[in-house]
Amino acid sequence: METSTILLIAIPVLVVLAGIVLFASMRRRDTGEAIGMLSRETSKRDVGKVSLASDDSGESAKVTGVEVERAAVLARTGGGEVVESGDTAAPVAWVPPDAESIGVTRRQFFNRSIVGMMLVGISGFGAAVIAFMWPQVSGGFGSAITVGKVDDIKKQIQDGNGFAYYPNGRMWITEYPASALPKAEAVYSPAELTGMEAGVVALYQKCPHLGCRVPECQTSQWFECPCHGSQYNQVGEKKGGPAPRGMDRFAMSVDGGVLTVDTGTVIQGPPIGTNTTGQEAEGPNCIGSSDH
Repeated sequence: METSTILLIAIPVLVVLAGIVLFASMRRRDTGEAIGMLSRETSKRDVGKVSLASDDSGESAKVTGVEVERAAVLARTGGGEVVESGDTAAPVAWVPPDAESIGVTRRQFFNRSIVGMMLVGISGFGAAVIAFMWPQVSGGFGSAITVGKVDDIKKQIQDGNGFAYYPNGRMWITEYPASALPKAEAVYSPAELTGMEAGVVALYQKCPHLGCRVPECQTSQWFECPCHGSQYNQVGEKKGGPAPRGMDRFAMSVDGGVLTVDTGTVIQGPPIGTNTTGQEAEGPNCIGSSDH
């Protein structure tokens, strides 16, 4: 399984797990605080006096809720007397509170808002990563592009005085001479030879030195990089300059005389010294002189 496929599966899973962990953590915190602490309003009401059993003077004794709880603890542990409530009425049946009337506390609102914003942020980041890594299927750069019939392409190359540029594939297409095929078979891969045998070669526009776009030079009939002076013959084999190899190229296929270039498969250019066509500069160079 390729690394990109593993990442496409792992990233959404990690995002979902992170959201579940955060939500569970915040939920547990809310529940723990609700069980272990009284609200501010309840605490204030507890400070007030409540009437319990009457004393010797006939008046109801006034004690706080805290004193009632303390007396109950003492009674359970045998350390004191039980304080009895003066209310002898039958207990009222418990009725569950209306959830709408209780509403959401401020703490719960903020906790849930934080969790919600974090989930939205993580989801957006995950979606952006997936969109960045998702293969393009629109027929643009990074996918297989049907360029057209080989004969029509050769006509465009002739109209361009030896060069045809296709911006949707970021590539140059030039003619490959049939006389050079025996030498090419010892250097190039089958994915390259398929197009060469049909008489064309598809070259990536980037210079393998530092990535500048390489233009054609009409006078020399070479490709010459204006950034640092690297030079390549008409089929992308290095002729001079600091480039570490020839121009990179794309995998090609020909079906029924129609050329398809897979711009998602970049093949590293031929090593320095490769010269299958024997083409030398046919005129003045556009970028200084070659050092071959």
